[in-house]
Amino acid sequence: QVQLVESGGGLVQAGGSLRLSCAGSGRTFSSDAMGWFRQAPGKEREFVAAITYTGSSTYYADSVKGRFAISRDNAQNTVILQMNSLKPEDTAVYYCAAATSSSRLRKDQADYWGQGTQVTVSS
Repeated sequence: QVQLVESGGGLVQAGGSLRLSCAGSGRTFSSDAMGWFRQAPGKEREFVAAITYTGSSTYYADSVKGRFAISRDNAQNTVILQMNSLKPEDTAVYYCAAATSSSRLRKDQADYWGQGTQVTVSS
C-alpha cells in the first residue's frame, strides 16, 4: 500500500517554528516531485511549497517565501517543511503530496496525498 504520512504538526505561538516531516512508504518517491499544501477552515486547499525530484529546485507560495523551507532526503523517502516565523494565518491542516512533476504539483494535480497534520498558530 502506497502511503504518505505526515508528522510534526502541533500548537505553537506566533513567531515560533515547526518542522513537518512526510514519510513515503510502499514505493520510492525519489523520481517524483514532492510538496506541501494546506487547508484552513472554510477555505480551499492552497499550494505551499514544492521540490523537484533531485532537490535542485524549490517553489513557494508568496505567503510563505522567506519563512518556510522545503527539503528532501531521497534515501529516507522523506520530505521536510521547516516553518519559521509562524503567523496565525498559517493555521491549517498541512498535506504532503507527490506528483510526476513539480509543474503538475503546483497545479494541484498530485498523484498521492497524505492524510494531513494540524498546525495551529496562536497569537
